[in-house]
Amino acid sequence: MSSNTPSNAPKNNANATAAEGEHKVSNFLRQIIENDLEKGTYSQRRWAGTPGDAAHHAAGQPDPAKIRTRFPPEPNGYLHIGHAKSICLNFGLARDYGGVCHMRFDDTNPEKEDTEYVNSILDAVQWLGFQWEANGQSHLFQASDYFDFMYRAAEYLIEAGHAYVDEQTGEQMRAARGDFGKPGVDSPFRSRTPEQNLARFREMRDGAHEDGSMVLRATIDMASPNINLRDPAIYRIRRATHHNTGDTWCIYPMYTFAHPIEDALEQITHSICTLEFEDQRPFYDWLMDRLCEGGLLAHPAPHQYEFARLNLTYVITSKRKLAQLVYDHKVSGWDDPRMPTIVGLRRRGYTPESIQLFAERIGVTKSDSWIDYSTLEGCLREDLENKAHRGMAVLDPVKLVLTNWAEAFGADDYTEDCTQPALPHH
Repeated sequence: MSSNTPSNAPKNNANATAAEGEHKVSNFLRQIIENDLEKGTYSQRRWAGTPGDAAHHAAGQPDPAKIRTRFPPEPNGYLHIGHAKSICLNFGLARDYGGVCHMRFDDTNPEKEDTEYVNSILDAVQWLGFQWEANGQSHLFQASDYFDFMYRAAEYLIEAGHAYVDEQTGEQMRAARGDFGKPGVDSPFRSRTPEQNLARFREMRDGAHEDGSMVLRATIDMASPNINLRDPAIYRIRRATHHNTGDTWCIYPMYTFAHPIEDALEQITHSICTLEFEDQRPFYDWLMDRLCEGGLLAHPAPHQYEFARLNLTYVITSKRKLAQLVYDHKVSGWDDPRMPTIVGLRRRGYTPESIQLFAERIGVTKSDSWIDYSTLEGCLREDLENKAHRGMAVLDPVKLVLTNWAEAFGADDYTEDCTQPALPHH
């Protein structure tokens, strides 16, 4: 890893931070952050130097970071231009408001993740000009380091009557879930006592049951108009070797359960994600409320905010479809210049500055829209205008003989320097 990347350390005072952010185009996320800073929403937070539960942070010092954001990719592929927008947004907001952005791997799905992708993601973030060192500390984390706490949180939910082990088949659960016009039906296992559920969950942990035979579900409301609140699954049995924890676990948390906990343990203030997670926000808040009530997590809890993802014309940004192109050998690899991956754009000649300019120029909104690819190309041209040396030459010139050279300049050996500017418009 390079150590020459720009610093993401917080500014020394609020005035300096505000002054730096003045030239930035405002958007709803900046307005939210500025309002929180003005009200002191997170001013009483403490930071123990590493992620941890409520007791861990209570023993720490006042947080030197005014805000904390995070960039949390799953290491199951190479990052693309859509991820670049999120990188620039999260790291940029932390930089502009005296905060810290965490680099975190959401590695809760062991079957699809690999250290190759971990390394490629770290390289892409640094190439774009960002890093995770601040206040003399590294803020590079991975969700799998929190598996012990996630399991502890799951047991707390069971003991408090907020979770139960369901042994229905996947088809039965889907049928009982209902739809937008029909409420769900309670599972026959929903009425088990906390003691029964705890014993069953520990059997899941100990490998006593087959993959897919049961799941741990949150006890919320099977009649909720938001289907995501109809007792969502939060743990499943999955025998798979994890790239970080090996075979320590045979149960793994679901993403919707793990992500809020990761944010809280890291004292994230503004959890920024794309609009497809908007319907999951009520569960995010429900889980934060339950775990803060139990004293497991510190107040104030993180809050989730959603923005529209990048839709670029003529470009595929589905990681699954991009992977298919690689696996079917339709392209030479993830760094094929035709690919919209960051490594592909880099190999094609795009610069980090041009991608940062693009991310700033397209802005941040709550509504989906399409950005023409020419906007990205225009940002590259603008960045290269005063960087890329170029000239024009005549490869097959017509010879011209000046017969009055000596008469015009008074000497047969007179020479005239001819120059071509390296930057024509500079």
